[in-house]
Amino acid sequence: MSGAGGRTSGDGGCLSGNDEGANAVGPGPVIQVEDLSYAYGDRVAVDGISFEVARGEILGFLGPNGAGKSTTIKMLTGQLTPKAGRAAILGMDVRGDNAAVQAHIGVCFEEKNLYPNMSAKENLVFFSRLFGIKRFNPLPLLERVGLAERAKDRAKDFSKGMKQRLMIARALVNEPSVLFLDEPTDGLDPVSSQAIREVIEEEARRGAAVLLTTHDMLEADALSDRVAFINEGRIAALDTPENLKLQHGRRAVRIRTREYTGDREYAGDRGSTGVREDGGVREEVIGLDEAGAGERIKAAVASEGLMTIHTEEATLEAIFIKLTGRGLEG
Repeated sequence: MSGAGGRTSGDGGCLSGNDEGANAVGPGPVIQVEDLSYAYGDRVAVDGISFEVARGEILGFLGPNGAGKSTTIKMLTGQLTPKAGRAAILGMDVRGDNAAVQAHIGVCFEEKNLYPNMSAKENLVFFSRLFGIKRFNPLPLLERVGLAERAKDRAKDFSKGMKQRLMIARALVNEPSVLFLDEPTDGLDPVSSQAIREVIEEEARRGAAVLLTTHDMLEADALSDRVAFINEGRIAALDTPENLKLQHGRRAVRIRTREYTGDREYAGDRGSTGVREDGGVREEVIGLDEAGAGERIKAAVASEGLMTIHTEEATLEAIFIKLTGRGLEG
């Protein structure tokens, strides 16, 4: 396939492009960002952030609305010009080589920018022609996002989730080396959300570098190889979800035991002594780093009244609040 870079009309929607060798990713980071900044008038939206994304890696940008996530993506995709700093995609500067950069990327924003009177199939075919892609077959992409049976239906008749899946398909028309996704599952039903997550993981396995913005900590935890906490335009932490939990979270065990207040017993299903009646339930959380934690856990496990025992770990949202002092919905 061959073609030239470009974008669809409007501020939102998907950008995508393609040329020969668009998927030939060389060594080194696919996305490189150094001290990148942007301001809307006097309001600083992105304040000197730096990060890298490798081939086949999913980096989750986790933060509340207005934290600078979408502005960062818009700078990296050429929709906004950075006020300071440097950003490169596949070694190409996003300022000087914008057209070349867009030939290698796929982008989807929250805003829907479909042609409502066109069918799903026609939307993809039209978009492929904008970039000179010849002999394009939209059905495999529609199959991937679960819309093959609705290929001939007009986009205006689609639900929000179906429109978002079609937007994802549009971003993949050129098999991009870099994929930018801005809140890809926000407000969607579980079926649509899961379908989109599966496509994102497939793209990473194919070798695409993925930058995913979200304020959904469960999504970030499930999808991301690494997570960047962004707050007020700055990166507060950047690491794997596991390392962030180990470094900043509290590891604990939650134990529920029955406290006996009576002496009556009954025979269990296999003739053994069962649970005594009239018992209250006691719940205890033991931090694994606390002094004597091992002995307390052993004692609970050996207790006749043990009901349940579960390990616990901090959530990304709890860690975000700890590091920034604000919630993800703030």
